[in-house]
Amino acid sequence: MKSKSAEKIKLTSYDDLFGVEESCVEGTYTQVPLSQLRPFKNHPFKVLDDEKMQETVESVIQHGVIQPGIVRPCAEGYEVVAGHRRWRACELAGKTEMPVIVRNLDDDAATVLMVDTNIQRENLLPSEKARAYQMKYEALKHQGSKGDKNTADIVGEKAGDSGRTVQRYIRLASLIDGLLELVDSGKIAMVAGERLSYLKKEAQKWVLGAAENTGMYPTPGQAAQLKEMSDHGELSEGNCYAILVKKENSSPGVTISSKRIRNYFPPAYTKAQIEEVIYSLLEQWKQGKEGKTNAGDTV
Repeated sequence: MKSKSAEKIKLTSYDDLFGVEESCVEGTYTQVPLSQLRPFKNHPFKVLDDEKMQETVESVIQHGVIQPGIVRPCAEGYEVVAGHRRWRACELAGKTEMPVIVRNLDDDAATVLMVDTNIQRENLLPSEKARAYQMKYEALKHQGSKGDKNTADIVGEKAGDSGRTVQRYIRLASLIDGLLELVDSGKIAMVAGERLSYLKKEAQKWVLGAAENTGMYPTPGQAAQLKEMSDHGELSEGNCYAILVKKENSSPGVTISSKRIRNYFPPAYTKAQIEEVIYSLLEQWKQGKEGKTNAGDTV
């Protein structure tokens, strides 16, 4: 099916369409059959059939697609650079075409535009930001220097993230899928995920297996232990289990010789009687300590 005749247009900026600052842009406006659209390669943002999608579908049914997507020509039609959610909404709304702006973009320019038009969305998962920032970072590196700013600072500008925050997200992109999903779900904190990202893939699989089998997930402190052991070549699958099941900040254990305790009690005293006396004396001691503390506070 052929697309409708295209009209050459010039937009002063993308602000009105996407809230993204861009200089003057030329593109070809047209209607493209949904069957000719292809997803952006390694698109990092999830397209979910959730409540927000249903709202978008209802809007498309009532008003059509108000903001055209952005696509670029590819071997089998058009690759979607911006507008994956609108594309899905059109499918769910029973539409056969979608309005788009066709642009000739190289891989790096397309990647930067794809990330910038999505990165300000609400409720992005850590995995989405991690992969998106990694893609944009590599694209900007390919494009060359952008001035005095560090590349990581430029990557985070659109979302208001610092260069250091961007670097932390990019580290997460080095996690295997299973661990990254645990970061998304909140079972592993981002700081712990960042530390685990330095482990080799095999070691990450050990950690994932240990977490799944024990139901215990590495805390930031445990992740630091795992990283340190890995750095020294001492990490093993068994160590992963041992660290996860070990309680952090546990109270120090106290062992008292039963023979020594017996010296303070008549031979006829049973174990239960001895324990009762000990606990009674400890309670008196505790109350006495609290009394002294409270008295000191009132002086």
